[in-house]
Amino acid sequence: MLIQQLKAIADLTRMRLLAICRHGECSVTELAAVIGQSQPRTSQHLKQLCDAGLVSRFRDGKRVFYRVPQRSDVDGQCARLMQLLPARDKEFVADLARLRAVRGERVTHIDSNAADLQADRAIYRALLDLAVTTPIGDLLDIGCGRGTLLKLLAPQATRAVGVDIDADARQLARAELMLAGIPGCSLRQGDMHRLPFDDAEFDTIILDDVLLEAREPVKVLAEARRLLRAAGRLLILADVGQRTVEEIQQLLAGWSVAAGLRLAPARAVPANEPVWILAVATSTDSESQAA
Repeated sequence: MLIQQLKAIADLTRMRLLAICRHGECSVTELAAVIGQSQPRTSQHLKQLCDAGLVSRFRDGKRVFYRVPQRSDVDGQCARLMQLLPARDKEFVADLARLRAVRGERVTHIDSNAADLQADRAIYRALLDLAVTTPIGDLLDIGCGRGTLLKLLAPQATRAVGVDIDADARQLARAELMLAGIPGCSLRQGDMHRLPFDDAEFDTIILDDVLLEAREPVKVLAEARRLLRAAGRLLILADVGQRTVEEIQQLLAGWSVAAGLRLAPARAVPANEPVWILAVATSTDSESQAA
């Protein structure tokens, strides 16, 4: 395998592609635009990198993306080869600038009023407080949208995955994360009622303002419970909207019991004029195992 990997990166174009893929998930269209080659030719180079185990390929909806394998998938030999790539090489720096330009075209500015920004900052602080008390570990953000919470929490996670049913939102999240200098996140298509992950795969799961609009909220919570590790935490984030805090707390409590989850008292954020509800749930299975 080492010889195959060395042959793969002996070509300058493939070395450039590998260096680009270190910065996040990229489509063939993006990579071809950055290196200035046709998509078929770019795909041929990517196939050789994939065959050598230096790049992984996956499908998200109708699109195919490439990325450097995540830390848990990269053997020591492959990781050492990655470290040999010169980060400040003139051509690599130019490629990164072109990638940022391609991604930057997707990022749109969204106006927010002062009250919204204050409430958002308050919920971010609350989430960071939770991250300080218990390690995040492997993180799953369900309903990640444009990746706001991933940008906040991924740097403290062992692994970070965002799921959203909206392809445009996932593309925007990829752009936002890359522009923020956070390459280690993975974005996937998924329905929160049935997600494409193994049992007990995550330590921290966020239901990112999606539960109250779910057609089957108990099923969503049960699916999150399936994905949680024994000592894992489910963070439920909900926009108060037209409901009262008490109404939301009652809904969450009832749904959690039905899904086999133990819900801690919910927190209203900000406390004086609640805009968000933040609740933490754990699996009742973890309690029985501890007993």
